[in-house]
Amino acid sequence: MLATVRRLGLVQIDSVNVLTRAHYLPLFSRLGPYRREWLDDAAVPGRRPVALTEYWAHEASLLPVESHPLLRWRMQTADSDAWGGMRRIAVERPDLVSQVRASVAAQGPVSAAELEAWHGKTLPQGSHWGWRWSEVKRALEYLFWSGQVVAAGRGSGFQRRYDVPERVLPASVLDEPTPSREEAIRRLVAIAARAHGVATEPDLRDYFRLAAADSQRAVAELVEEGTLVPASVRGWSPAAYLHTDARTPRTASARALLAPFDPLVWTRPRAESLFAFRYRLEIYVPAAKRVHGYYVLPFLLGDRLVARVDLKADRAAGVLRVRSAWAEPQPPEETPDELAAALVELAGWLSLDRVAVDDTGDLAPHLARHLPW
Repeated sequence: MLATVRRLGLVQIDSVNVLTRAHYLPLFSRLGPYRREWLDDAAVPGRRPVALTEYWAHEASLLPVESHPLLRWRMQTADSDAWGGMRRIAVERPDLVSQVRASVAAQGPVSAAELEAWHGKTLPQGSHWGWRWSEVKRALEYLFWSGQVVAAGRGSGFQRRYDVPERVLPASVLDEPTPSREEAIRRLVAIAARAHGVATEPDLRDYFRLAAADSQRAVAELVEEGTLVPASVRGWSPAAYLHTDARTPRTASARALLAPFDPLVWTRPRAESLFAFRYRLEIYVPAAKRVHGYYVLPFLLGDRLVARVDLKADRAAGVLRVRSAWAEPQPPEETPDELAAALVELAGWLSLDRVAVDDTGDLAPHLARHLPW
């Protein structure tokens, strides 16, 4: 599991739980059924040193703890680059920020709700910034962005728990010298390139949400040192780059359902240029205007994205509900059978008893016939 996270470089976290939390799915897609608590435990101090840490990498993400020093430059930009509400609380209420930092040091690991009970839950005036975060929550998030506190796992309701770095991160990480911004970004781009295989510079830039100038400089330097090799990809107009360690497999035999936040598809232009697969997350689209559904997972078969399914875990009924199923143009003949097998495996992993298919989508009737129920 940890080797997979290290190969990917990170997994994105998202709070939507209609199926399961997003950060669990990329590992299931690559490993098959695994114990989700392994991933949770890897980010919480316990019998073993913490192996994963949470930070703003590609949005909120879990990443190998050894990558923490590579993001210290971002922590140092909190006063200029953090979201507006975080910056304002540091300017307007430095006393509160100091008090919250002291409370975390004295009581951690703690959640924002626990700290609000001690310091009060004062909401910002006249603003809905940050989902109506309280001043305590904004102070915590400023401290988290700036690296003064770190995540110590998640509690009930998926609430982030906070503690001071010296009680969470291994000493080897805390003692690691801080690389220059340029060196750190170069190493982050190399991680992204290794995960991609072949990619454009914007693809590499997006992986850790880097500035264009920083990413372009890093790519040029990595080409000069031989870590990246310029490549030509048929049908692509932008320049492409291949990591020197990338190897082309003889065959591609994948069968995987992909989370909306899977690294293979989270850069939507890349998914379109690689697979001719136009993918949009429709969570925030009114139900009547959705094309494919609320929480839609692409289905990878071989080296193609051949279908997409809108899934919901109906935990009360013990059912994995396929609310719609759609085929891509000219899908392989085995698509319904292979997709049915992948859904049965997913249901078992989620401790659901069966799969039920609604009649929405051109693939739905064919898929239903291949299920054992």
